[in-house]
Amino acid sequence: MLAYGTMPTAPEPSDTSSAGAQLDRLVEIMRILRSPEGCPWDREQTVSSLRPFVLEEAYEVVDAIDTGDISALRDELGDFVFEAVFVAQLCSEDGQFALADSLASAADKLVRRHPHVFDVDQEQQSGRKTKSSADVKRRWEEIKATEQQSAGRPASLLGGLPTGLPALLKAYRMGRRAATVGFDWEQSETVVEKVEEELRELRGAMAGDDTAAVEEELGDLLFAVANLGRHLGVDPEGALRQANQKFSTRFSEIERRFQARGHSLRDATIDEMEAEWQRVKRDESGRRA
Repeated sequence: MLAYGTMPTAPEPSDTSSAGAQLDRLVEIMRILRSPEGCPWDREQTVSSLRPFVLEEAYEVVDAIDTGDISALRDELGDFVFEAVFVAQLCSEDGQFALADSLASAADKLVRRHPHVFDVDQEQQSGRKTKSSADVKRRWEEIKATEQQSAGRPASLLGGLPTGLPALLKAYRMGRRAATVGFDWEQSETVVEKVEEELRELRGAMAGDDTAAVEEELGDLLFAVANLGRHLGVDPEGALRQANQKFSTRFSEIERRFQARGHSLRDATIDEMEAEWQRVKRDESGRRA
């Protein structure tokens, strides 16, 4: 057991209103936690072991945004930054890079990819006109491709998309990037037709009792639906999260109603559950009216 006289003291920020001072404090706390006098659990962690926590904190930030809970969003953003500080601390200990290097990389990238803001004269001399958000996206992809070439990597519009992205979100992002060079459907109605085409092909695969073909056609259908969302200005990942939440709320209400009558869903017929589902939907509509 450590003697009280040798126990580390938690640092306090020099300016509680300064984001930089609070970040410095967080970095120092993390350094102490990883030190020989620090926390056994924190000292056992590796970059790989922190992966699930990084994902979890990212999703908790998204949940706070979706629910509009500003207090939770404040706290979850702090937790997310903490995970970044934790990972950077481990990399610093291995002599790979420090948090300052990561922050500098992000800042340099933002300046480099916004020449219409930070290097207006050069942009004007080059004859480029960056006025709309669509112009900004095209310019961003051009600069990114140049960066990839300079780094010795083949330039690719689809390069750099994280392999761990949720598949529906990745489909959306891939379609958006391809659209910057004109590889896209011209109208939303054409995408609807593509969705209907993929649905017909899925039905055909189902009729043929070919599991591999069914999986392939279902994937094509979902890819088309993701791009339909993009054309309609709807984030398909967010739309699906809302649908999941709606289903969860309605299903939980069905459970509650059956339990209130002393019945279990396991003993109910599909017709009884469907009838209750429709009543829940009507009650929702009545409350919104």
